[in-house]
Amino acid sequence: MNEELNALNAQFEPMLEQIKELFFEFGIKNLNMDEISRKLGISKKTLYRFVKSKEDLIAKLFEYEEIKGIKLSCEIGKLNVNAIEKLFKVSLMVFEEMKRFNPMIMFELRKYYEQLFNEFHNRKLVQISQSMQINLKQGIEEGLYRADLNIEAVVALFINYLIEIHNSDMCKTVNLSFDDLFKVMFENHIRAISTPAGVAFFEARKKEVLENLKNNNQ
Repeated sequence: MNEELNALNAQFEPMLEQIKELFFEFGIKNLNMDEISRKLGISKKTLYRFVKSKEDLIAKLFEYEEIKGIKLSCEIGKLNVNAIEKLFKVSLMVFEEMKRFNPMIMFELRKYYEQLFNEFHNRKLVQISQSMQINLKQGIEEGLYRADLNIEAVVALFINYLIEIHNSDMCKTVNLSFDDLFKVMFENHIRAISTPAGVAFFEARKKEVLENLKNNNQ
């Protein structure tokens, strides 16, 4: 049974990547299961081997993205680099994820799949919070982050800023792109929590990191 389940998952994961791209291109509401299967080049019967309904498909997409995020965070956590370097890498990952979740997709998820979205969103925030706490503790031990930081407060503020800058109304109000706001938020966060040694390391790496953010947006 486990071998059969693993085989099904191996077949389904590439489909989930394709389905995710379809949703980004056409929106969620505009695609029913017939259209999804047709664009995948498979029968609806084949699609229903993997999911029970469109709602189940959305739930599996969330689960897939969550597992991917956890794996990437674990890989970054195992790297033999300092806390600021890890924060650079995690922030690039978060930046890319948030860029793809455009306002239309967010609106449709909240309107038509509110419970699924809220559950995924809350788990994601917990995951980010846990990763940040680990990163802050490492940075303090390395002397790159200030020893007097209130870790819980720093995490709460960062997550709140992260949510706020993804609000399209905020971007329109200040006439800045999400990219610009993210860069400023990221730099302000680093400078607020870092020791002089941490700021010096950030300055040495700042140009390359911001260039990576720019390239990821192209």
